[in-house]
Amino acid sequence: MTMWDCCDKRLPLDHVLVMGILNVTPDSFSDGGLFLDPGAAADHAARMLEEGADIIDVGGESTRPGAAEVSTADEAARVVPVVDAVVSRTGATVSIDTTKAEVARAAHDVGAVIINDVSAMRSDPAMCDLVAETGAGIVLMHMLGNPRTMQTNPTYGDVVTEVRDALVGWAADALAAGVPDTCIVLDPGIGFGKTAEHNLQLLKGIPALCEPGFPVLVGPSRKSFIGTALDLPVQERLEGTAATIAWSVANGASVIRVHDVKEMVRVVRMTEAIANAPS
Repeated sequence: MTMWDCCDKRLPLDHVLVMGILNVTPDSFSDGGLFLDPGAAADHAARMLEEGADIIDVGGESTRPGAAEVSTADEAARVVPVVDAVVSRTGATVSIDTTKAEVARAAHDVGAVIINDVSAMRSDPAMCDLVAETGAGIVLMHMLGNPRTMQTNPTYGDVVTEVRDALVGWAADALAAGVPDTCIVLDPGIGFGKTAEHNLQLLKGIPALCEPGFPVLVGPSRKSFIGTALDLPVQERLEGTAATIAWSVANGASVIRVHDVKEMVRVVRMTEAIANAPS
């Protein structure tokens, strides 16, 4: 797949796309409460675009382990003004990080062209119809259970094979419902119902995750498995994140989702320069 179709936008996949994280939540694990105001959020989005982000991913419900559920009305009230402000001010390609079709539609109506669904469209039966109707780009992510239960003893036989097979099955369901294959990106869900060891195994298994032919998104930024490996708090995981991003790009990831856009764009482009150097 050479292009990612997202409503009226076609994003080229001849280079790795960088998705900058814009959380408009009071309780996200790394940056909760920083960008609740639409103006401040739009300013941050503009900075990320200047630093090289290709996509701005707006989320209004924390999916950190144990996070409380947010009502549809509250989530929409958080994200819709922000999406509107970001699109109006910057013209950015915006992704809405939600499991709720009503929130996704409201965000789409003000300019979001990608839906990043951590439940792979399993939480809300209306989501698949929305994606098929609008032609939005869709990120199908793997997660065990939900954010409130996902870290309760996650168990796999072979985590890479099981995650890949589940994602391929959910992609097949989307295709059967009328979602074009060029709209679909798969995400193994680093940190979502996985132990630190599972996350490392999934990163090591990126080539196998790419085998089905769909673009793969990887989102390891600042996550706890990096803290476990390096014994570092969330504020000191930049270098560990950079290592996971370089590894992901070198092994075939098409999209990476990060907080630290400037630094990770440099990591991505340098890794690509090495990979593309003549033999």
